[in-house]
Amino acid sequence: MTTRISIVSCIVATSLAAAMFSTKSPTLLADGLKCDMTQYKATTGLTAAMDQDVLVVSWSGQTGSELRARFAIDKSQPVVRDLAVRKQGGQWATLGQNLLPEYHVVSGLRRMSSDHVGSFPAAGIPLTPEVVAKNRWFAFHDAPLEVPGVSGTQMPPLPRKPEEIRRADATFNVTGCGVKTDGARLEVNFPGLSMGIFAGSLQFTVYRGSNLLRMDAIAKTEEPFVAYKYDAGLKGFSTDVMPRVIWRDTADGPQQYQFGGVRNETMVPLKARNRVLVAEGKAGSVATFPAPHKFFWAREIHKNLGYVWYRKDSDKQFGMGVRQAEHEESTLRGEIDDFALYNAPPGTLQHMGMYFYASPDAGEPTRQSVLAFTHGDTYVPLAGYKTFTNHWHLRFTERVRASGSLDTPLPDLAAMKGLGLNIVGLSDFHGDMHLNDPGALRFKDEKDYAEASRRASDKDFLVLPWEEPNVYFGGHYNVLFPKPVYFSRVRKEGQPFTETDPVYGKVYHLGSSEDLQHLLEAEHGYWYTSHPRTKSSGGQPDVYWDKPFAKNDIFLGLDFTQAMGVDLSEKRMTEWRSFDATDTMNNLNANTGLRPKYLLPDIDTYVQGPEDNLYSGYQTAYLKLDRVPGPDEDWSPVLRAMHDGNFFVTTGEILLTNFAVTGSGSKRTLAADVSWTFPLEFVEVVWGDGKKIDRQIIPATDLPAFGSKHFSIPFDATGKSWVRFAVWDSAGNPGFVNAIWLNTTQPGRLAY
Repeated sequence: MTTRISIVSCIVATSLAAAMFSTKSPTLLADGLKCDMTQYKATTGLTAAMDQDVLVVSWSGQTGSELRARFAIDKSQPVVRDLAVRKQGGQWATLGQNLLPEYHVVSGLRRMSSDHVGSFPAAGIPLTPEVVAKNRWFAFHDAPLEVPGVSGTQMPPLPRKPEEIRRADATFNVTGCGVKTDGARLEVNFPGLSMGIFAGSLQFTVYRGSNLLRMDAIAKTEEPFVAYKYDAGLKGFSTDVMPRVIWRDTADGPQQYQFGGVRNETMVPLKARNRVLVAEGKAGSVATFPAPHKFFWAREIHKNLGYVWYRKDSDKQFGMGVRQAEHEESTLRGEIDDFALYNAPPGTLQHMGMYFYASPDAGEPTRQSVLAFTHGDTYVPLAGYKTFTNHWHLRFTERVRASGSLDTPLPDLAAMKGLGLNIVGLSDFHGDMHLNDPGALRFKDEKDYAEASRRASDKDFLVLPWEEPNVYFGGHYNVLFPKPVYFSRVRKEGQPFTETDPVYGKVYHLGSSEDLQHLLEAEHGYWYTSHPRTKSSGGQPDVYWDKPFAKNDIFLGLDFTQAMGVDLSEKRMTEWRSFDATDTMNNLNANTGLRPKYLLPDIDTYVQGPEDNLYSGYQTAYLKLDRVPGPDEDWSPVLRAMHDGNFFVTTGEILLTNFAVTGSGSKRTLAADVSWTFPLEFVEVVWGDGKKIDRQIIPATDLPAFGSKHFSIPFDATGKSWVRFAVWDSAGNPGFVNAIWLNTTQPGRLAY
């Protein structure tokens, strides 16, 4: 139950030190707490009850553990009176008492970048105020907290002004709470949160069968074009009960702090591997961590900027939680202006979430329990499938040449292997090397690129020398070939489209979209749109849906890059940029004889290594393949699986196998085997009839963490042209299967 609060007037920006959370713990004076229990339903292993002025929530955890959180109000502020755990049949052990929630928000003004702005006129779309107002929410090259900003890369007006940046700590005027049972979870909501230009409520969520405790500030603003970040946590943990915090550094070395230092004036950011910090005591431990993907906006690199924090408030107390940095650290490629923050459109309820994990175990076993939610930040092997991602700008050719040997391994590829990737598509020549050379220099680059990729490949690990040429079709796109292909992006006067070169054999020279289309046809290649509806593809794929080079099966579809345009009020990642665009294309192509268009996992990132925070910014496709082609084989099996749609896409936490649509006529059944880590949120069957898009949403909140289920969902196929299937968990992570045609006379698959 959320009570709407009037927006507090904006505050003037202050210095960083002054803006940090207060480190003082106020004297706790209990207020009377009344909770609306009308939406609560008692279930085994998940209960809530009032005990005088305290709400007692108890739930069953993992491996037989039990957990209890008691909530109260002190001086109009919600407080966790105590957080306790016990092993089955054991005694309750208190891990924290009188814990106070804290939130801090920093906001700026959303702008569009010059490439995004310029993409619309280039695509023939007038840059009207309406177009700008809609599309500035999907900015990538934006850094709202950078003052004054970099002229030439950001939409006017620049420079940014200090007064654009506003900071606020959460304050509370709480008089009661609402308790709601939702399947196997229980929500406790405290209306009365104010945070500068944001206002709303504070919510705690617990999950039967899991040791998770989620905390959210659920708040909205009515200000226009707000981009923001937040930090959050609980303060009041006892240094006697929890005498140290532990984490792993970016080299995976164990680290600890035993609260033997001086009092901290501000939070201490930690570049913790896997984004996990654990407070440890004799009776148990508490971990804190953010959502593994939804917490992160898109960046060109994935350096670890310190996503967890502790703060020693006194010799007796400390706080801990999650944070986002305010600025990019690396300026190697100008990444300073690729730090877009979250979107907060007016009136949208932003879910500023974070997690705690309470356990009766010691610190390291608890850290391992948290890592299980992301499979240790890896893509787990799955029989009959191979993992694939594309679009890595490694400057591979340039770097291996500089090393003096094409055999030199790059740390980037070591990191990809460590993630559990089997097939990696590179995108060199994205501004590097002899990009616009019409012949020999360009072909030498491509030859070295192919050879270095060949040498970097291994058994069950294939490196593909693909490219993002970005000429003639409009916007940005990736091309995929089943073998090395030599082509120049320019065609001089008098140069033929194709010729036989004495060194490189058959080569191509491109001078038009027709040339590019003929190249793809001749070499059995494919292409798809990069970062649709943003960056330099702001007008794509909309402007070429009906163009000859896109109205065919060589055009596979669009990329799925999860974090461009993050809006924490939305239930689905990149809902408009990727899902809506693909669904619209499939409606346009219904009954045309073409295959469906797909979403393909796309990374779009640059140089980085095993020490970086890679997993949270990535996604993968599990291709239906029994084996990975070897270094000297062609890559047709990889392309065939992509072309035929024989794969599912995931951020790693949800796996979907044995997908099929059975039945005939109007009576169809969609079936899939699904496994997951975080508790699920919902599954959905999405369809189109050639004109509109609709869906059936099936709540899945009754399913516990670390589960599996065979879904069998009947649906009426009357009038429907295509259908797709998606699963979303409570942390915002997806697993989905792309569209299939329901008319069996059209090409496509009914199962994989």
